[in-house]
Amino acid sequence: MHVTDSSQVSSAVKTEYVSWAERFFDSDIWASFKRSKLTMVAALLTAIFLIAAILAGVLSPQNPFDPAQLELLNSRLPPLWEAEGQVPFVLGTDEQGRDIFSAILYGLRVSLLVGFLGVAFSAALGITLGLVAGYFGGVIDTIIMRIADVQLTFPAILIALLVDGVVKSILGSGLDAATILSVLVFSIGLSFWVQYARTVRGSVLVEKNKDYIAAAKLIGLPAPVIMLKHILPNVTGPVLVIATINLALAIITEATLSFLGTGMPETMPSLGTLIRIGNNYLFSGEWWIVAFPGFSLAVLVLAINLLGDWLRDALNPKLR
Repeated sequence: MHVTDSSQVSSAVKTEYVSWAERFFDSDIWASFKRSKLTMVAALLTAIFLIAAILAGVLSPQNPFDPAQLELLNSRLPPLWEAEGQVPFVLGTDEQGRDIFSAILYGLRVSLLVGFLGVAFSAALGITLGLVAGYFGGVIDTIIMRIADVQLTFPAILIALLVDGVVKSILGSGLDAATILSVLVFSIGLSFWVQYARTVRGSVLVEKNKDYIAAAKLIGLPAPVIMLKHILPNVTGPVLVIATINLALAIITEATLSFLGTGMPETMPSLGTLIRIGNNYLFSGEWWIVAFPGFSLAVLVLAINLLGDWLRDALNPKLR
C-alpha cells in the first residue's frame, strides 16, 4: 500500500514537472527567443561572462588581488602574439605586473556583483514605494511621487556621485574594499529606484480597483498581504524588463564612478578601475592595458541591453 502511494506521489510530481517544462517550451517567450538569433548570441555571451566571473579563480593564471603574486619585472608586457609577449600573460600586463586576462576576470566579478546588488536594492526600494504609493494614495502617494519627480531632473550618475561622496565623507577616508563596494551598491540603488516606483504605482492603480482585490479586502486580508501576494505578482513582467536593462546601466554607472576615481580601489579593481589605470598609459604605447578591459565592458553591456530589449518585446502582447 505504501509503495503504491509513493509511486502515485512520484508520478504526480513528475507529471507536474513535465507539464511545467512543456508549458515553458511551448510558450510564446521561448518561441520568440528561438526566432531571434541576435538574442541567442546575446544570451550566450552573457552566460559566458557570468561563468567566467564565477570561475575566475580557476580560469585565471594569477590572482591580481594578491600582491605576493605580482612582480614589477613583468610590468607592461605586450600581448602574447607580439614580439616581447611572454607566457602565461596572453593579453599582456599592466604597470604592476598584473595579468590583464586575470584582472578582467576578477574585474568582471566585481562589476557584476555591484550591478546585481545595486539592481536588487533599487528594485526592492522602488517596488516597495510604488506599492505603498499606489495602494494607499493620498498624501503618501503625493510625497513619494514628488520626490521621484525631483530625482528625475538629475542624471543618475550625478545622483550616484552625490550619494557616494556624502556617504564616504560621513564614514571617513581609509575605507576597505568591502565597504567601498557597499557604498557603491547603495549609491547606485538610490539612483535607479524611481523607474520601479513609477511603473509599479501605475500597475497598482489599475489592479487595486479589480474584483479580486475587493474580495480580498472583504475577507479581511491586511494591506501588506494584499500588496505582496495579490498585486505584486501581476506587476512582475514590467519590473523584470526594467531590472534587466538597469543591470547594464548599473554596470556602466559603477564603471564611470571607478573611472572617475570614486569607485573601486586599485587593490580590488573593477572593469572601470582597469580602464582608468590603462588610460594613463594609452598614449605611451601600452594600448592593451585599456583596450581589453574596455572591449570586455562594451560587449557585456551590449549583450545585457540586447536581452533587455528582447524581453521587453516578448513580454508585451501588443508587439507580438
